[in-house]
Amino acid sequence: MAVWHGKSRRLFTGGLRRTLRARMKRKYEMGRITVHTVLADEEERKVIRVRGGNYKVRVRKAAYANVADPKTGTVKKVKILSLVENRAHRHFIRSGVITKGAIIETELGKARVTSRPNQHGVVNAVLIQ
Repeated sequence: MAVWHGKSRRLFTGGLRRTLRARMKRKYEMGRITVHTVLADEEERKVIRVRGGNYKVRVRKAAYANVADPKTGTVKKVKILSLVENRAHRHFIRSGVITKGAIIETELGKARVTSRPNQHGVVNAVLIQ
C-alpha cells in the first residue's frame, strides 16, 4: 500500500469535496514507508533521492553516536552499548529502535538522542548527568 500525504476527497460528512472532485493524486504528495533505525554491531546507511533532486541519508543500523558533553563542550564519537528508554513507543526498547528523545547507554554514560537518525543520517546525543 502506498503512503500518500494529500488531502482526502471526502468531507467528514461523507460527501465529495467539490474542489477535489476531478483531481487525481500528485507525485509531490507521495510519502514513504517508515523504516526505523535499530541498534546493531555495524553501521548501515541508505541514500535516497528526494523531491527536487536532493539526497537524504538514512541510518538503518546504528552502532556509534556523537555524544556532546555540556560541561566540557567536547563531542566524541562513542559506541552505543544499549537502549535504556524510548518514550516514542513502549515496544521500541525491546526491538532496539532509536528515535529522537531516546536514552542510550554509551561508553561515556547515559545520553539523550537529539537528532532524528532516520532523517539526518547520524545519531547525535547529549550526555545526561
